[in-house]
Amino acid sequence: MALETWLIKVKKTISTTLDTARSSIPNSKASNHKSNVGVLSFEIAGLMSKLLHLWNCLSDKSMIRLRHESISLQGVRKIVSNDESFLLGLACAEMAQNLRLVAKSVSRISKRCQDPNLWYFDRWFDEFADSGHDSHGWVLSPKDMEAKNKKMDKYVTVTATLYKEMEELSTIENSMRKSFQCKEHESSTREQKIVDLQQKLFWQRQEVKYLKERSLWNKSFDTVVSMLVRSVFTVLGRMKLVFGFRYPPSLPRSLSASATVHPTENAEAFSFVSGPLRSCSKQEEKKGMAVGFFESNSKLLRPPPSTLGAAGLALHYANLIIIMEKMIKSPQLVGVDARDDLYSMLPSSIRSSLRGRLKGVGFSASDPVLAGEWRTALRNILGWLSPLAHNMIRWQSERSFEHQNLLPRTNVLLLQSLFLANKEKTEAAITELLVGLNYIWRFHREMTAKGLIRV
Repeated sequence: MALETWLIKVKKTISTTLDTARSSIPNSKASNHKSNVGVLSFEIAGLMSKLLHLWNCLSDKSMIRLRHESISLQGVRKIVSNDESFLLGLACAEMAQNLRLVAKSVSRISKRCQDPNLWYFDRWFDEFADSGHDSHGWVLSPKDMEAKNKKMDKYVTVTATLYKEMEELSTIENSMRKSFQCKEHESSTREQKIVDLQQKLFWQRQEVKYLKERSLWNKSFDTVVSMLVRSVFTVLGRMKLVFGFRYPPSLPRSLSASATVHPTENAEAFSFVSGPLRSCSKQEEKKGMAVGFFESNSKLLRPPPSTLGAAGLALHYANLIIIMEKMIKSPQLVGVDARDDLYSMLPSSIRSSLRGRLKGVGFSASDPVLAGEWRTALRNILGWLSPLAHNMIRWQSERSFEHQNLLPRTNVLLLQSLFLANKEKTEAAITELLVGLNYIWRFHREMTAKGLIRV
């Protein structure tokens, strides 16, 4: 994506700008009257893109897919959890965490606004998250939100184009500098080159100027932050609506029962810190220690001790499974060195389990019927285990890109990966794959040696 590239390249510029920017006191004269966002337009465009992505993830279509496809994956039900409410809670928790990260960035930028209400966005946001009180009426109706999304999407596209053209402008300016420094034998050739570059530079500057006017670059902090704030509030309101929490009056309950993941006849029965994400104990309730919306969500995402995430093995096992998947598909191409490398990747727990499973196994592997049964068994295991491994790699890759201000490219959720998978069950499945791989590998070697199979 072109947007990903320019977001990476402006990261350092953005960080420097934010560090050196004066953290203005609300009534300070240091703030420039209606100052424009300038270079921060690239970070703001990234925030808008993430909000657009979150909004799309909460659409009717996405919610139906989440309920009937994502949490119904065979691998998820086998080694993560078979509790639908718990899985839906995890999905909501991850979306809430992503929204909270966006809100923190918005809060930082809001300190440069003129509107006093925007200065304290973080305070109003926490209040809305925990109590549902929207004191400024920032939650938009679905119709208004769609109109706002179209506007933001246009700003994101134009701002991306601006960055591209600014890069081109820098390239032309560098070429111009080099042309003046270059001492060519034919002065006429050099002069013509400079004339061409000057003309190109003129039109490029006009293009950049035009795009700055149309993009976020020349918009005031109040204008862009107001858009972000309203979107953040509306996304949170939508999130609570689709996951069965009490929703604000300004956000009509327009979802069908099939789209709402926790439909209920009495929506008011759900409080903001209860329902599927309730994490405070009865003892805490008696003491009046209610857990806030985001606090309860963050607790859900902490991997229990029995999971691969807690053991720090999720990514390692994902790579291990993908390597075995390739070997199982083409066992005849697996050499002794590759087997040794695979074995070296195994933790002690799997090695011990594997030794126990291979005890008493004969040296001969010449039964074609047994080899066929193993192939079927391995395909079945990989059928539900492999998607989680690939999702783990994809999820981790996207989160690494997130640190570089890139945008999520898929809707892979943490619950669809190996992060929250039960360690014991996952290791048992991996051990079974290794035992089966061992047999079909030896079968192919024996058949090849006897000349019954051509490599």
